Amino acid sequence: MKDALSIHRLLLERQTTHEIVRLPKHIGCADDLPEVLGLPPFRCLCTRIFLPYEPGRLYTGRHPLVAVIVTAGSRPAPSVVAEALDVPEVRPAPVDLINEVTDYAAELVAPLLLPANVVMFVDQQAACVDDVVYTATGEAWTALGIHTLDLFALCDAKPTPIPCTHASDRPRRSDH
Repeated sequence: MKDALSIHRLLLERQTTHEIVRLPKHIGCADDLPEVLGLPPFRCLCTRIFLPYEPGRLYTGRHPLVAVIVTAGSRPAPSVVAEALDVPEVRPAPVDLINEVTDYAAELVAPLLLPANVVMFVDQQAACVDDVVYTATGEAWTALGIHTLDLFALCDAKPTPIPCTHASDRPRRSDH
């Protein structure tokens, strides 16, 4: 599995300023970062993974997984993600598929070191934060602190207006 050390090595190779933060307590998912770090949600990012869906078929080589970077506690509107990808529908990807394809724990996917065939979007709201942001590293006890411009340059995510709902607006599920 990928972890903070994998991310740290990548960022050292790229000579990118960053910090691997040891969390004061373990997190169950990236949405827990604001509370654990004592930061506002807009300073913490989550990577949600979606799967293009066609009736009677699921994941195919023709439709790779989609990673959407949003602020902690928010969920992208699947219809907007589907439209941006130009597919009829997307659904949250199954945990086992996320683990297999990304090599991260499904609830702690980092926006870095994802396979080249994973399509990446970043919500424009998250992309507008010109500051250090924190994101998951694949581990429950660490977070990555990195400047937004560096993060989005490294992960090559396409800024897209993606309306989101706040996680507290609906019951929490194991969506990614």
